[in-house]
Amino acid sequence: MSLLATRQRPPRTAPTVAPRPGLWRRIRAAKWSYAYLAPMAVLLLAFVVYPIFASFGYTFYRWNGIGEPGDYVGLANFQQILHDRIFWGAVGHTFVYAFVLVPVQLVLALALALVLNNPKLKFALFFRTVYFIPVVTSAAVVGVVIQLMLANFGDSAGSLLAKTGVTDGQIDWLGDPHTALAVIILIGIWHTLGYNLVYFLAGLQTIPAELYEAAKLDGCGPVQSFFRITIPMLRQVGVVIVVLAFIGSFQVFDLVQVLTGGGPYFATEVVNTYIYHLAFGGSPGSAAQPDVGLASAASFLYGLLLIVFSALQVLALRGIGRRRAA
Repeated sequence: MSLLATRQRPPRTAPTVAPRPGLWRRIRAAKWSYAYLAPMAVLLLAFVVYPIFASFGYTFYRWNGIGEPGDYVGLANFQQILHDRIFWGAVGHTFVYAFVLVPVQLVLALALALVLNNPKLKFALFFRTVYFIPVVTSAAVVGVVIQLMLANFGDSAGSLLAKTGVTDGQIDWLGDPHTALAVIILIGIWHTLGYNLVYFLAGLQTIPAELYEAAKLDGCGPVQSFFRITIPMLRQVGVVIVVLAFIGSFQVFDLVQVLTGGGPYFATEVVNTYIYHLAFGGSPGSAAQPDVGLASAASFLYGLLLIVFSALQVLALRGIGRRRAA
């Protein structure tokens, strides 16, 4: 019998895994992190979570917001909202706003971030400030300024487009139902572009420069480096940016309210302006009376729609991640 045959292999043993510490121990280990988060959590519970559950009781009443609700109507408010074509039109406008604004804005923000992240670019800090200024400007102020600009220069821009053959005649930018929503989307893209620009810049600065140098030595050009290094390294940041961008887009209100108030003829009515008009009256094109119960029912149904959309979004992102990991 040979020497190799007489040797016995050591028995295979499973790798030892340290036991995961308990929940209380993990909380104690990160106690200062939870202490810093506590004020935000308390405010979130008081001003976001509690009003959501508190308003659910008003959905069963016909109430104008004065005194105590006493006209119990059961599920009639939900039935009225579900059969209201203006509500479904507002849902459609909100989704169009989000699904047009987010992709366009992300592409523009990433392109600008790549340019501004170039260390050879002069006055990079100045350009970053210029692109971020609209973010810190109130949407109400932006709406008023845009209205003044369109009132003074809108006809000139329309005449220029008509002379060049792009349009058939003058354009009433915010008064035409066919152009009003598009104008609001363009303004929304410009107004919130700085948010995503900052996120992408932060993500780009976490990518080690050695990766690009190694890729350059291997003969990769700028386009190959972009798709093989930049995009994969920005994947985690990109998921967060997409989720935050959609959340912000579905909450659009002040820009629409200032620019058009939901008009003309409900062409720019989004869900939040629809709920606002139900709760406080003064809906454009009608003499709607305040009805807090109806507004609560609309907001509750819209919240359910967003929960379903968020769940689908999470499932889609998980599916994409599993396919890439496979």
